[in-house]
Amino acid sequence: MVTATALEAQLLELAGSVPDPELPVLTLRELGVVRAVRMDGPDTVEVELTPTYTGCPAIEAMSVDIEQVLRAHGMRHVTVRTVLAPAWSTDDITPEGRRKLQEFGIAPPRVQQTSGPVELALGPTRTQDTEAEPVRCPHCGSADTELLSRFSSTACKALRRCLVCREPFDHFKEL
Repeated sequence: MVTATALEAQLLELAGSVPDPELPVLTLRELGVVRAVRMDGPDTVEVELTPTYTGCPAIEAMSVDIEQVLRAHGMRHVTVRTVLAPAWSTDDITPEGRRKLQEFGIAPPRVQQTSGPVELALGPTRTQDTEAEPVRCPHCGSADTELLSRFSSTACKALRRCLVCREPFDHFKEL
């Protein structure tokens, strides 16, 4: 494993400070999608970016925003490379990112931290939950919530409703 230089660490911090185009309350670092920055010359840099899912439409906007930030800090040649392995997981969202999602009114994903094969079991209908850990309402904190739709404003979020305060809310799905 190659150790990053001080400049690479600084550029990684700059690339990570870019707001997510779909969830501007989060930075790309908090979302966990900026993987690495590598200098290829005195003013040439390559950034590794992993999308939240393969067809993520925001990847192009993320790349352009990263290029602009790094060029503004003296890098003449910036390449943003999409890296699919290892795949992004919602476990990559930082604790700060989870806190910001909650404050923004989006239930953060539950932490999974699984390794190896994932067991798949077919089960209840699409609106029933069988998760061990409930999805809590970001408005009142109640665990008494229901799934309304597996998809919300973006493919990475589901639409839920709190059965206590009756407010609908987005839930960032676990991947």
